[in-house]
Amino acid sequence: MLDDKNLLEQRDPAGALAVAAAECDQAEFDVDVWNGDNDHRPIVNVVVAGMGGSALAAIVVKAWLKERLMIPFEVLRSYDVPAYIGENTLFIASSYSGNTEEVLSALEQAELKGAQIGIIASGGQLIDTAASYRIAHVALPADLQPRMAVIYNLRALVGLLVNFDIVGREQLDVIQMNAAWLRDESTRWGADVPTDRNYAKQLALEAVGKTPVFYGGALTAPVAYKWKISWNENAKNVSFWNEYSEFNHNEFLGWTSHPVEKPFAIFDLVSSFEHPQILKRFEISDRLLSGMRPKSTVINLAGDSVIAQLLWGSILADFASIYVAILNNVDPTPVRLIEKLKQELA
Repeated sequence: MLDDKNLLEQRDPAGALAVAAAECDQAEFDVDVWNGDNDHRPIVNVVVAGMGGSALAAIVVKAWLKERLMIPFEVLRSYDVPAYIGENTLFIASSYSGNTEEVLSALEQAELKGAQIGIIASGGQLIDTAASYRIAHVALPADLQPRMAVIYNLRALVGLLVNFDIVGREQLDVIQMNAAWLRDESTRWGADVPTDRNYAKQLALEAVGKTPVFYGGALTAPVAYKWKISWNENAKNVSFWNEYSEFNHNEFLGWTSHPVEKPFAIFDLVSSFEHPQILKRFEISDRLLSGMRPKSTVINLAGDSVIAQLLWGSILADFASIYVAILNNVDPTPVRLIEKLKQELA
């Protein structure tokens, strides 16, 4: 079925597969920080406000640059900001649409507290605010689903961190250096590559009709979260995620009770750069849970650096979940129920 070109075009009318194939190009996004004047006030912490796919880049940065971030870095997914935010906080409001109400609420509070502000959006109220009050911001290319603009968002976030002297510009260069390799890898998952040679299609066939659970380690937790998002929004398929070693302190036991036959598909997202004990936990946990849950499918993230592996896994998530959408006979692009929820909240 996944090798039927006509069927793929029929069930993917907005071209989600083509969007996924172009995600590698986002690694070369030329970041322009508008109104980027930096008064060089001492910054003692960074808070990035965002929801869903717009928060994901910040979660990636926190895992990827944990050894380079010399100050606390928090990802805020709420209407309200913590009390410690003040004039020495770098507060970054991230919303692809520019209209996410939680982010707008948090931004208003951060401004009242005198925080240093940065903004990432493709339009909407956030870009209007940035232009009106000359706030440092990065304007993202428009007309994508936020979950498929993660690398754009990552480049923009790192660009703002560079602007405010939180990290060095070489981190932007590291992302860009992976663009050509990611392009080559993405061609392996395209619609014209048959299933017997297409890893993304194989993963989709393994997961279709089931509820997938994605597990990551300390480094790969952002990718596990990305796979959950992609499955929810592309495939319109419920899914869950967790990370090691927290998994072993609670959820581990949740698999041991009946019924033995459970309609799940288990995926372990593994990095060669992960802590050795985390790697052991993946293997030992799967062995100890034999017969109590489906055996895990290990996805070894490719790439010669942490960021290369995180980007590789993020793009593969979209390809695989779009193929599941096609198998589920749903359009992978729109998120109509989310839009309806926003309208009713308004």
